[in-house]
Amino acid sequence: MTAKPTELPQLPFSRSTMLDPAPAFGELRQRAPVARVRTPAGDLAWLVTGYEQARTLFADPQLGRSHPDAATAPTLSDTAIMGGPDGDYDTEHADHARMRALLRPAFSAKRMRALDDRVAELVGQCLDEMAAARGRAPHQPVDLHAHLSFPLPALVISELLGVPVTDREYFRDLSHRASRMNSSGDAATAMADFHAYMGRLAAAKRVHPAQDVLSDLVRAQADDPSFTDEKLAGLAAGLLFAGHETTVNRIDLGVLLLLANPARQVAFLADPAGQITGIVEEILRMAAPADLGVLRYAHADIEIGGVLIRQGDAVLLAPSAANRDPAMFADPDVFDPSRAPNNHLAFGHGAHFCIGASLARTELRAVFTALFSRFPTVQLAARVHDLPVRSDHLTGGITELPVTWAS
Repeated sequence: MTAKPTELPQLPFSRSTMLDPAPAFGELRQRAPVARVRTPAGDLAWLVTGYEQARTLFADPQLGRSHPDAATAPTLSDTAIMGGPDGDYDTEHADHARMRALLRPAFSAKRMRALDDRVAELVGQCLDEMAAARGRAPHQPVDLHAHLSFPLPALVISELLGVPVTDREYFRDLSHRASRMNSSGDAATAMADFHAYMGRLAAAKRVHPAQDVLSDLVRAQADDPSFTDEKLAGLAAGLLFAGHETTVNRIDLGVLLLLANPARQVAFLADPAGQITGIVEEILRMAAPADLGVLRYAHADIEIGGVLIRQGDAVLLAPSAANRDPAMFADPDVFDPSRAPNNHLAFGHGAHFCIGASLARTELRAVFTALFSRFPTVQLAARVHDLPVRSDHLTGGITELPVTWAS
């Protein structure tokens, strides 16, 4: 018997710890890897929890961010980013190809390797702040989230984009506000403020261009009048969100994954250079900060996993669930830096594979190498279950990460 709409699983699912996805994801994956659910906004969507199905759909050109009728599209939430349809349905593929071509040089692996020293310098500055905070209150825990996880990604993406140093606090705050759910309209206000800010910054870059991504985008406007300031701002907003919010969570949860098991920390300290790549990839696979998924819309009927997804349906691809699929990963709930291959879906797959993947890996390598070198005795100063959760944000995560270390 077909379940009534009111009986469908309701997102977000409840979870007991930030170190694992909600159990309902695994239960659904076992029973129906492509299943109907209700979004936090109350709309119907297909939730994809199986690795094979998620990988296939990530690469399917018949899924997109736009919707044939945006006014009636099912939505995920009221966030200003990734909460509903985005982009022009008729030109999405062309717009996406142009965006990738514009950004590929700036986010190439070669460019990221050239940024290694600068990222390491910014990490060092954040760790200096942590040490200073400990010096001011030597008997109190230090909030690693406030001093490292939260500020660092904003510093890095701001520098890459070309945001003035004096504006970076404001820039970071806009990202934080735009990804809030149930914000009573503040998320939309933050996005409007962001677009206005980017318009002013684009005008400044036309007069004084520099070696940064925004200057590259402004130069591209000269060759393509259809690439308006509105589209430039939307592209920059996506880069800010992906380059800040998601990396914040991966730093926080990576620290938790390592510190929650002292043996992992000891093994890493014994051979940081040899283990860092495996550590980072396993953090990317296992970090599960949010209880939702990546929103897409069907541009045509798609048959997969024994179900028919109709044109216009919302589809939520859940990498955190797919990355724990035992059909793909042996002992999927075990943190194993030696796992090979480790073909996780943390950055998606196919044509929409995250263009900032190299940047995220650069930041994570720098963070975990420097953190444990600088503070080898760092440990959690709270129980994992007691850490405050960001339940009002699209990307989830935690709001505090108290740590301490031997002086």
